[in-house]
Amino acid sequence: MDANWIAALAPLGMGAVALAAIGTGGAGRARLVEAAALLGLAAAGVASVLAIAGMGGEAPPLPVRADAVSLTMLVLVAFVGWVVARYVRSYLANEPGAARFSGWLAATLAAVMTLIVSGDLVLLVAAWVAMSLCLHKLLVFRGERAGARRAAAKKFLFARIGDAALIGAALLLWHAFGTTDIGAILAAAREAESSAATIGAAGLLALAAILKSAQFPTHGWLTEVMEAPTPVSALLHAGVINAGGFLLIRFADVMLLAPDVLSLLALAGGFTAIFGALVMLTQPAVKTSLAWSTVSQMGFMILQCGLALFPLALLHIVAHSLYKAHAFLASGTAVEKVAAIRRPGPVAIPGAGAVFRAFGLALAIYAAIGFAFDLGGIGFGTKSPQAIALGGILIFGVAYLIAQGFADAAPRELTIRTSLFALAASLGYFALQAGAEALTAGTLPPVPAPGPLEWAVMGLAVTTFGAVALAQSMFPLWSSHPAARGLRVHLANGLYVNALTDRLLGGWTTNART
Repeated sequence: MDANWIAALAPLGMGAVALAAIGTGGAGRARLVEAAALLGLAAAGVASVLAIAGMGGEAPPLPVRADAVSLTMLVLVAFVGWVVARYVRSYLANEPGAARFSGWLAATLAAVMTLIVSGDLVLLVAAWVAMSLCLHKLLVFRGERAGARRAAAKKFLFARIGDAALIGAALLLWHAFGTTDIGAILAAAREAESSAATIGAAGLLALAAILKSAQFPTHGWLTEVMEAPTPVSALLHAGVINAGGFLLIRFADVMLLAPDVLSLLALAGGFTAIFGALVMLTQPAVKTSLAWSTVSQMGFMILQCGLALFPLALLHIVAHSLYKAHAFLASGTAVEKVAAIRRPGPVAIPGAGAVFRAFGLALAIYAAIGFAFDLGGIGFGTKSPQAIALGGILIFGVAYLIAQGFADAAPRELTIRTSLFALAASLGYFALQAGAEALTAGTLPPVPAPGPLEWAVMGLAVTTFGAVALAQSMFPLWSSHPAARGLRVHLANGLYVNALTDRLLGGWTTNART
């Protein structure tokens, strides 16, 4: 039995559990789902080992694709599903409908796993639609809450538009390449020239990914589904929301045939990342702040895909999923932990000089590490301009932290720690990027040389992220201005974009389907 057969066991086993659990009672349903997720994790792990050992073999009669991308995602989803299933056992203990909840949880996990290992367009589309429909059942688990119904209804509408976009993309891909086999499509796309069909397919894939990943201005539903049980939030923000990024990564070869579409993705993702991060900083509720964090992180992941940095986007998905699952499942104790923190002393306020010194130091450290890594063949000399620009964007966030260490009342220990953090971040960026590229070599295409439009997008992204980081670093200097206080109120309400969407869609009066 080879890696393809083993990988197919994970969604099949979870699907069987879902069929057994939905609509039935019994306290053992949560344990059954937990066991199925653990077996799925074991199957994904074994399949990964076999694939690394070169025992991928021929695909079984089922249309399964087990490669570096699908196996990485399969291990991630199985692990997060197992953790969430364990949490459900205590979270919904003795609550009416707990067994039904476990059944739909298993069905959602089965659909996500099927999507990941799909080797055929028909199976992929079916899993994509099933995943959304099963998640909808979890979102309206507490359907007596008007907020839950409203958010689920909005998500249901955007999901159906995304489904239509994916179906259209699949039809165009079948028309362009004459097959529904994903492996054959990707192989042909690497040798093909751009055409109206491939550009149209890439555009529809991008639209489906944007809607699934809650990109601006369709992000409102993601910040409103907090009425659902906490396990649903963890599963959604750590698993299902990544489906848009996975779709772009899976069809990376097709996306490279439409560089203009990639540029639009980069613009949409970059704006969403900045917008979500600014709104997140103004949120008083823990779970709402985490939801806006997900909006921002998904925007950054879409930006990476738009820059054709697909290995880094895959790495981002893994890191964000693990962090966000823990953050949501631990959100109940977050308030007590924050309240227990003692202030170490006076608040450090960095002046303009300290901020500019911090940014200069961060960029100098990044450049030094990049040139030093050239000796090992993974530094600036071998990196694409897109990867170097993305590293520059990331280092702006580190510069903000260094500015705290350079502030007037900052102790010397803080200055040293923030400077060392910049060093660790730069080292980690080059090392992890090299690892992600090595893992996906042969599965994902190399980053192409940027054209004039791509250079313009990169320049805009670096300039915008740098300006926002600089403004945030100097926030204490201008936060007392009345205009700043007004801006904070507007940001706390998401600049009212979601309210406008509600008005257009009649969201305040629409009930979700149950």
